[in-house]
Amino acid sequence: MDYRRLGTTDLMVSVLGYGASPLGGVFHDIDEADAIRSVRESFARGINFVDVSPYYGITRAETLLGRALSGVPREHYVLATKVGRYGDDDFDYSAARVQASVDESLQRLGVDYVDLIQCHDIEFVSLDQVVEETIPALRAIVDEGKARYVGITGYSLRALEYVSARTKIDTILTYCRYNLQDQSFAEWLPTFQEREIGIVNASVLAMGALTTRGAPAWHPASEVLLEACARAAQMCHDHGSDIAKLALQYALRLPGVASTLVGSAKWENMARNISWSEEPIDLDLMAEVEQILAPVRNVGWPVGRPENQDVTVEARSPIV
Repeated sequence: MDYRRLGTTDLMVSVLGYGASPLGGVFHDIDEADAIRSVRESFARGINFVDVSPYYGITRAETLLGRALSGVPREHYVLATKVGRYGDDDFDYSAARVQASVDESLQRLGVDYVDLIQCHDIEFVSLDQVVEETIPALRAIVDEGKARYVGITGYSLRALEYVSARTKIDTILTYCRYNLQDQSFAEWLPTFQEREIGIVNASVLAMGALTTRGAPAWHPASEVLLEACARAAQMCHDHGSDIAKLALQYALRLPGVASTLVGSAKWENMARNISWSEEPIDLDLMAEVEQILAPVRNVGWPVGRPENQDVTVEARSPIV
């Protein structure tokens, strides 16, 4: 496992990080014993960066992760969690709620501090509130020793840019914006690099769309987009491969990203992800997949407040 510095922080994070949303059962039912093993075995294989949120499973992911971390020396992992989002439509970015949220997360996780505290899905709220109230509240939490660094997360790259231009942040976590289907983040990356912001890339499987299983029922993408992803997945299967493998390897090719998050509540899947990351990418297969996905390249879906959105939501040409 390779390690990279996260921006200008002193955190050295594994190039593959553990995205803990599956511990909340957000994709399908999980076995808790298997999930705990998945975290611990991932550590044994060199992963040291773990990202979670109280939103995942409505605190279930944090609680289960806390059980998995029990007994693991604190210096052996870099831990990130979030504030601000607590349900599908439950957002509270006030300073008072942020303070309470961090204390609640620390209790569930069984730790005295987190390495990174992040504003979760900022495009759903007033960006000026994030700048003027939430980030200062998180900096106060850093001063109290309950966190070490401050970051923001979101789908809207415009929202991430707006906030990072107006206040000092240490990290950005972007999801679903650099993968086989959507490479929009590559155009914004130089701006964030100029600001010396650490970058974390998440949902490189497009929240399940770039898998053989396919997207979950709640996936917000259009039927046209999901159909294209399904056709690409079938083509990979017909070639004796797995689109998830290609998608992960593709995402890892983007320079400037400190860590790419993958997650599974089954250790076998995490072991497979780690092995895939070490293998060379099939360039011929990638070219065929890119051709199938070309009509929906960089097409997204509406997320958050209309004024904070930045995506094209329609395919540019029919899928043939």
